[in-house]
Parts: sequence; structure tokens; C-alpha cells
Amino acid sequence: MANQQSESGNSRVDLEYRRKKNAEDMKNQVVTFALMIVFTIIAFLAVIYGDFSGYFVVPFILLLALVQVAFQLYYFMHMSHKGHEAVTLFMYSGIFAAFITVLAILTVVWW
Repeated sequence: MANQQSESGNSRVDLEYRRKKNAEDMKNQVVTFALMIVFTIIAFLAVIYGDFSGYFVVPFILLLALVQVAFQLYYFMHMSHKGHEAVTLFMYSGIFAAFITVLAILTVVWW
């Protein structure tokens, strides 16, 4: 429903649709922002709490960082909206190329 557009020809209906959609988008952004703050606090607590090993803390923080990057892309940069398909394709292609490059370099260094 987030990607639907109203083109009824009635300006009052279109205005109501835009207001409703903007309110929904703002609610999603506030919830996402709150979740990102909670994830940041959890990451700080994982580091501060000394009983966890580094082998747990580092991947855990990286996982939280990946979730926050996804939130940034889809909610704050509006990539979930219609019309951003080309940008999304190029971004994922770049991420894939970077992953393959890092994997190849690590493979060469370790073997």
C-alpha cells in the first residue's frame, strides 16, 4: 500500500491521500529511528559488559550495523518508494562487487 498513488482527479481526495501517506511515512520513520537508537544502546552495552568475548561482540555489532544500514536505506532514503528501482539495482550491484572483491582479497591473503 505504501507504493500506491491516488490520481482520482479530485484534489480533495488526492490531498487526503497525500496526508495519510505522509503520516504513515512519518510514523515509520519515527519507529525506525527509535529502533536504531535501541540498537545503538544494545551495541554499547555489549561492549561495556565485559563478560562477552570479542568473538561474539564484533559480529554482533556488525549485524546491528547492517540492520541499521538497511533501515537508513529503506526508510530515511525512501528506497522503498516507487521510482527508485534503478538506484537500488546499482547500489546492490556495487555492494555485490565490493563483497566479491573483499572475498577475493581475503582468499589470496589467507591461502
